Amino acid sequence: MATVVVVGSQWGDEGKGKITDMISKKADLVVRYQGGNNAGHTVVVGEREFKLHLIPSGILYPDVSCVIANGVVVDPAVLKEEMDYLLDRGVEIKDFHISNQAHVIMPYHRVLDQAEEARKNDGKIGTTGKGIGPVYMDKIGRFGIRMGDLLDKELLREKLESILSLKNMILDKVYGAETFDIDELWTEYLEYGQKLAPFITDTSYLVNEALAKGKNVLFEGAQGTLLDIDHGTYPYVTSSNPTAGGVCTGVGVGPTKIDSVLGVVKAYTTRVGEGPFPTELTGEQGEWLREKGGEFGTTTGRPRRCGWFDATIVKYARRINGLTSIAVTKLDVLDGMEKIKMCTSYKYQGEVLTEFPVNQQVLAECEPIYEEFAGWEENTSQIREYENLPENAKLYLDRLSELVDCKVSILSVGPKRSETMVLDKFIE
Repeated sequence: MATVVVVGSQWGDEGKGKITDMISKKADLVVRYQGGNNAGHTVVVGEREFKLHLIPSGILYPDVSCVIANGVVVDPAVLKEEMDYLLDRGVEIKDFHISNQAHVIMPYHRVLDQAEEARKNDGKIGTTGKGIGPVYMDKIGRFGIRMGDLLDKELLREKLESILSLKNMILDKVYGAETFDIDELWTEYLEYGQKLAPFITDTSYLVNEALAKGKNVLFEGAQGTLLDIDHGTYPYVTSSNPTAGGVCTGVGVGPTKIDSVLGVVKAYTTRVGEGPFPTELTGEQGEWLREKGGEFGTTTGRPRRCGWFDATIVKYARRINGLTSIAVTKLDVLDGMEKIKMCTSYKYQGEVLTEFPVNQQVLAECEPIYEEFAGWEENTSQIREYENLPENAKLYLDRLSELVDCKVSILSVGPKRSETMVLDKFIE
């Protein structure tokens, strides 16, 4: 048996979809453990591109079981649309399971998310407006609706009566927004429950049974370490735990079940939304990286902020997640650059910081300390063996690995499955 956790080790958008898709080929079970449809994975299979937001990447392999676990928040409308999208493209939805304990994103969550973000003006977080924050608030507040509730019409009605009396008052009195009719919501979400009923089950039991039988299990996260609600650049974070520790609570498995943690990093750095970004390039180089790397959000289409690789961030991610190795993506985007920089530490008020500062006021004032590398002219997307890489590319990767104190086990030089070098096998 092998159990692998794949985590983002920067601010998300590191290319986890491709990496999880690769490892899924050898997995028996792929489990999504947190987040919602505020995230997106793009997977390229041959000449076909698949954009996924909730369903694990393993769905593209017919013999792999896929699970949306309890730590995920589910918008049933989006999930049904994604299932139809896959079916229309010839992907069969079988051996697919949804936790009966996963919380449901309701329409009022989306309205509240967007209204609150608009209210903040200059203090906005940069959310996707998908209702993720409000549904996690309801979960912690202990008056959320869970997927299993959609199968019980009396219980769902009772919950909606209690919840809507408060939500409608907030929508009307605080935000001046339109309120919701209980009969319409009750009817609509009972229908979603009927359609999704064959897939809703106790997924913690299912996953632990697979582990007990020695199955290969891949745990797939969304977003990245620096967006973790506890360990990220708070308050500019998501509302869940994308870090490896989120697997245990987000799936219902013990930490002793995890064998390895793979951190996915870009060969440079990107960020979506607000908040400090020490290595950000705001001029022509940043725009060049954005255009060449196709740095636009899978879910929102928003342009990503781009900058040099920040080893301080990834070293922090290695510590927080207990990374056993890293996968470096988009090395090919750096092809053709005359000079490439890498941040090794920060300068703050005359002091050199070698560890990532969690204080946002401090981070906002940090200046990156760079090492400069000579670039390479070769097209690395055509290379399939590490030893055939340009010498300057190998020097860059060696230094990256040294600074973050973690071996490189996968190297991606393009979006396709074939444009990958596996330097260390996870699942035999």
